[in-house]
Amino acid sequence: MRVALLGPVAWRTPPRHYGPWEQVTSLLAEGLTAAGVDVTLFATLDSVTSGSLDGVCPRGYADDPSLDGRVWEAMHVAHALSRSGEFDLVHNHLDWLPLAFADHCRAPLLTTIHGFSGTNILPAYTHARSAYVSISDADRAPELDYVATVHHGIDPDAFPFDPVGGRRLIAFGRIHPDKGTHTAIEIARRAGMPLTICGIVQDERYFEKEVAPKVDGKQVSFLGSVGPERRGEILGSGAALLHPIAFDEPFGLSVVESMACGTPVVAYRRGSMAEVVDQGVTGFLVDSLDEAVTALTRITTVDRAGCRKQAERRFGADRMVASYLRIYRDILGRN
Repeated sequence: MRVALLGPVAWRTPPRHYGPWEQVTSLLAEGLTAAGVDVTLFATLDSVTSGSLDGVCPRGYADDPSLDGRVWEAMHVAHALSRSGEFDLVHNHLDWLPLAFADHCRAPLLTTIHGFSGTNILPAYTHARSAYVSISDADRAPELDYVATVHHGIDPDAFPFDPVGGRRLIAFGRIHPDKGTHTAIEIARRAGMPLTICGIVQDERYFEKEVAPKVDGKQVSFLGSVGPERRGEILGSGAALLHPIAFDEPFGLSVVESMACGTPVVAYRRGSMAEVVDQGVTGFLVDSLDEAVTALTRITTVDRAGCRKQAERRFGADRMVASYLRIYRDILGRN
């Protein structure tokens, strides 16, 4: 089976720091290659893969202000589709843009929808000749038909188990009102526990107004964007991950990564969280700030070894790869 993985080009695949779409695409490419699939990864030219690498974008446009993302994404898609006839299947991880040119794809097209930026992009999906996979049941648009839901996978070996943890709370994700960073700060304050914040600053005004004034290096610490080398260490050292999201999040990789380290999660019950967090096993789902504070008083009742085991069982990359292989075979009519 020859498969083209059409990855994003905002960051390198796999990403050096932030880049959840790139991270998932990388894990899928590696897993498929290990399973004997002939994989060509279309990504930035500094990407790293065990399969074949092709592309036109020299590096991630989010890392290089001299690169116009609109231009390089269009050139990237055009190049990949020009080679589409060489593959049995093209698997799109690049949002709506390839769908606008789906009629130029000379192989069956499968699109994993990593999330909708808004309903205004739906016409690209409803008019395109593509099969669709959702990353959670919660993130399905009623206008579309889906062949499956496949939860994202992680590499458990990249997240060492910490059987003890620590007394600090962790908030891990982009600094943006959607992620509720300011709410995490207030939860930690009311709980009387220190908080470590990690993530790229996606909303500078929000950071300067709601986050930076409360960072004192003691009660609240801010480490910025944390790469793969430190991610597991930081997540594993926490008493709990706070995830008080203010939007219907399609998945939430940091939630699963935390659980893999043995660190339970206190998350707002929005979006995919009810599919990801197992109540009392890997953390607690709450509906308010007060409930989050109360949940923290029970956080030590979560068995960290059981938390790790559940994360491995449900979200290991092998499970994700096997799910996609079944979908590929179904689309291609193969046993």
